[in-house]
Amino acid sequence: MDGLVGLLKIRVVRGINLAYRDTRGSDPYVVLRLGKQKVKTSVKKKSVNPIWHEELTLSIMNPIAPIKLGVFDKDTFSRDDPMGDAEIDLEPFMEVLNMDPENIRNGSIIKTIRPSNQNCLADESHLFWRNGKFVQDIILRLRNVESGELQVQLQWVKIPGRH
Repeated sequence: MDGLVGLLKIRVVRGINLAYRDTRGSDPYVVLRLGKQKVKTSVKKKSVNPIWHEELTLSIMNPIAPIKLGVFDKDTFSRDDPMGDAEIDLEPFMEVLNMDPENIRNGSIIKTIRPSNQNCLADESHLFWRNGKFVQDIILRLRNVESGELQVQLQWVKIPGRH
């Protein structure tokens, strides 16, 4: 694939204080989009604090675009209700990929990204060198909704001959 930079594993860990869309909670699932790619988690029944621990993979191409994330409430007889959205900026992650990890100790924080009006971070996000891979732990504040955060983890997958 021309322009392929690598693969990114996105572990959708959990939702925190998601919005109620039904009388007894919501039936949330997460959709990730990047370009023409679309992947999604399973539906968690009747939960506003769902735990997924599901791993989704996206192909990362040049130029690098943000990952668009949406949370939805699964409905049986009507259209699924939106429960917020966010974007994951990959630029900070891409900046560290050219580093030579040979002299980096396992568990070292490579970069810290702070919340701002330019990103959807709910808290500081740390980019680590962990077990031979670049990993970033993120808590995203969902937009366009009354409440909700999403905890995700990014992990870079090297493709031989590339980054």
